[in-house]
Amino acid sequence: MPLREISHPAIDIDLRYATPDNFTGKTIYDHAVAYLHQDALAALVRAAELAAAQGLRLRVLDAYRPSAAQWRLWQALPDPRFVADPRMGSMHTRGVAVDLTLCDAKGLPLDMGTAFDEMTEQSFHGATSMGAAAQRNRCLLLGLMTLAGWTHHPYEWWHYNLPDPTRYMPLSDGAEGSFLMD
Repeated sequence: MPLREISHPAIDIDLRYATPDNFTGKTIYDHAVAYLHQDALAALVRAAELAAAQGLRLRVLDAYRPSAAQWRLWQALPDPRFVADPRMGSMHTRGVAVDLTLCDAKGLPLDMGTAFDEMTEQSFHGATSMGAAAQRNRCLLLGLMTLAGWTHHPYEWWHYNLPDPTRYMPLSDGAEGSFLMD
């Protein structure tokens, strides 16, 4: 099986879709275990090690997403700038995308200018309307992730995926065990 649970000393897990603390206001997943394709996990570990060398931590907010969850998100916000159309396939359903932020050594999130899943132009990479510290933190996250082999989503500062994600097949909803709310 290509999915692996994310586990590393410099990575915290805070799966927002396992709680109502997300843009839908509803719990999408029934547990807070984060999975990635083994290739994506290797790249995430590289990023975590780069972050740790600077006294920082990564906090994963979403990773592998079953297609049923993708449909729920699409129903809540059918805007392809922010949510992939499930009929086209999602990088998350392939297990090669991660949503994350940077934290300090104590696990406190750094200022990124907007909240995770704030579906506005303020969340775009390159937005300059927030303070200089938030812009620097976004650039730092972008640099760490790029060095580790990830590419970014232009509309979401928190979203990264492996290059050429369509070479990975979407995974079946049973690949990770019980994952979704009924």
